[in-house]
Amino acid sequence: MTSYRQTPIEIEKEEFRKLGYRLIDTISELFATIDRRKITTGLKPSRVRELLGDSRLPDNGAPVAEVVNFITELLINHSLYNGHPKFMGYVTSSPAPVGSLADLLAAAINANVGANMMSPVATEVEKQAVRWLADFINLSEGWGGIFVSGGTMANFTAFLAARSAKSPGSLRESGLLNVGSEMTIYCSKATHAWMDKAAILFGHGLDAIRYIPIEKDNRMNTNILDQTIKKDIESGKKPFFVNGNAGDVSTGVVDNMTAIAAICKKYDLWFHIDGAYGIPAAAVPEFMPLFEGMSEADSIAIDPHKWLYAPLEAGCTLIKNPQHLMNTFSLHPEYYHFGSDEEKSVNYYEFGLQNSRGFRGLKVWMALKQVGRQGYIDMIRDDINLSKYLFELSDKHPELEAVSQNLSITTFRFTPVDLDLEEEERKNYLNKLNETLLDELQANGEVFLSNAVISDKFCLRSCIVNFRTSKHDIEEITDSVVSKGREIHGKQFQEKMK
Repeated sequence: MTSYRQTPIEIEKEEFRKLGYRLIDTISELFATIDRRKITTGLKPSRVRELLGDSRLPDNGAPVAEVVNFITELLINHSLYNGHPKFMGYVTSSPAPVGSLADLLAAAINANVGANMMSPVATEVEKQAVRWLADFINLSEGWGGIFVSGGTMANFTAFLAARSAKSPGSLRESGLLNVGSEMTIYCSKATHAWMDKAAILFGHGLDAIRYIPIEKDNRMNTNILDQTIKKDIESGKKPFFVNGNAGDVSTGVVDNMTAIAAICKKYDLWFHIDGAYGIPAAAVPEFMPLFEGMSEADSIAIDPHKWLYAPLEAGCTLIKNPQHLMNTFSLHPEYYHFGSDEEKSVNYYEFGLQNSRGFRGLKVWMALKQVGRQGYIDMIRDDINLSKYLFELSDKHPELEAVSQNLSITTFRFTPVDLDLEEEERKNYLNKLNETLLDELQANGEVFLSNAVISDKFCLRSCIVNFRTSKHDIEEITDSVVSKGREIHGKQFQEKMK
């Protein structure tokens, strides 16, 4: 006779086992056949809502097997698969299978990794995973940090720590309006929109950002950075934060870290690196020179759910001196009493914005443990080589124009051989042609690319962070782009000539 309280949410052991086995079988089949599926079915939101049904919350529940089977079928058959080998649209990787198991285990334990007392094992696992990430990209022993949801939150966390550290007054007590000077922020024009969000949401305003021009190679112009900081200081402003890109979002370019570090040291500014996408490449020996100066940074954002193949969500803020996180986020209200162990423990609520925190670090730890340093280096190198291969094929093809290649990002576009138009008209036509081409490729579900605008050219953008992608996929992608491009050009050019 059970002593459990009878509730409608409990699932008996045998039923849970059957449902779990069936779900694992379904997921295993998905992983084994994902390359033979369409990346997306292209269903419109209205059709998804129709399939989902139940616009109002039902009064009475349904059998759990029915619920699991229904939502599994809906997700398996109608999702966009970023794990597909021909998905190269955004910086979202194919999820490591061990990460899926990790999320199941983490949800079952349900550790609240906010305080060590509530998550004694999970806290140490996350702490070790943070250390392993820092070690992977060759940072020194003292670096620490915290797992967050993704790149934006990783950058936000570092930004707030920087502001506390470099504020000209007592920011905690007096607030931003009373610190005495306008605190100014510096980044290249190629920086992700997280910077705009940070300036808006944390009270600085967009006018506090200095968008430094980029050079021809898409790197920040560090001479103009130096001049701009100097001018702001002379006008009574308080520069405090410089962001360097380690793999910018459009082209994958890495800024000159050595030059930025020297400028930050000269003016006593916080040097942050947005490495959410590209920083794992710093572990690959032949690419280490690209990241020279990285160790001089005060903080780095890295997203394991990008180029370390973790399932969403998994971002991480790495800090050279973790005390800056505690100075920014730590509070001790009287209702926080988490024991008085003689051993000093980490309480992650003191390191970031969240108090209650899920066990995000487990999937990162398990994959790092399974694959090891060399395994990741090999996969990252392969992704880069595949990107180079796509660039080479595009460069050789008479109907493709290779535009840029950095890290694992290649940009290119379809250019018909029979296009006889004046320069400005040709530019506008090619931009419209490639925009239409991208829309149709994405809707078709055979290949999924995104876009970048480079020197006023609308380009197709391929970002390879996928351990499933092969040379054969790259060859098929170029064939698909050319075939669909010819078809669209035929229709558009005929329409234009009418």
